[in-house]
Amino acid sequence: MKNLICSILTITSISMTVLVGTGCATDTQAKTKTVTTPKKEVKKGPTLEEATFVETSKMLLEAIKDKNDYTKIQNKLATVAPDVLDQELNSDDKKLAFWVNIYNAYIQTILTENPDLYNDRGDFFKANQVKIAGIDMSFDDIEHGIIRSTTLKLSKGYVGNPFPEGFEKKFKVKDKDPRIHFVLNCGAKDCPPVYTYDPATLDQDFDKVAKAYLKKVSEYDASKKVVRTTPLFNWFTGDWGGKGGVKDMLSKYGIIPTDNDGIDVDYIDYDWTLA
Repeated sequence: MKNLICSILTITSISMTVLVGTGCATDTQAKTKTVTTPKKEVKKGPTLEEATFVETSKMLLEAIKDKNDYTKIQNKLATVAPDVLDQELNSDDKKLAFWVNIYNAYIQTILTENPDLYNDRGDFFKANQVKIAGIDMSFDDIEHGIIRSTTLKLSKGYVGNPFPEGFEKKFKVKDKDPRIHFVLNCGAKDCPPVYTYDPATLDQDFDKVAKAYLKKVSEYDASKKVVRTTPLFNWFTGDWGGKGGVKDMLSKYGIIPTDNDGIDVDYIDYDWTLA
């Protein structure tokens, strides 16, 4: 499996050399002086021990991207006490940033190490293979139990889970955000790209990524008043409150006109080939 690229900003400092005339050393040669501007100090991020758990989830994605060892990062995530993690993840933005980063990171690590697991996608997403806060959980647990706030997977987003597990109750987001479908990467070619997410910029980042993804996969035929787009909208229609909500999101990102009455939505095929 090819490593997916996360978006990271790197700050660099530049040294300049300047020639300065200082009078005549001889009749034909001027003295020169080399002046080097001080290098700007690059602010280092926290150490693994100092990092919050959201920062730790970002560190994991960055280590995967840079092909660095991430064993200690995973150990920290696996052994934190549930109550300690719950205390830090005290808002939906923190929960979403953390769990989206975790989902995307473990998809990459697991499928890179054993791509054959993807041959049976149903079993792959149901298997308990991610350990966070001492709890062995599946990708389905993370996506549908926590990120989608205990929503039954096959209900198209209309039915909640009446009997959620204890960890789902503890860690689930309060309000579902349907944009998560455009930031979660399940390992397939048609999945959205992987980025690192931070609570401070989550709303803006979700908007940017959702808009870019939908513009890439959607096509509107104004003459027929039909838009062809990702089947994610069809699989999870209820997360948008129904088909009207789907069209409203497509309008929001400029895929179809704001006046979307009478516009039909068709769904393209989804390429499940392992990326």
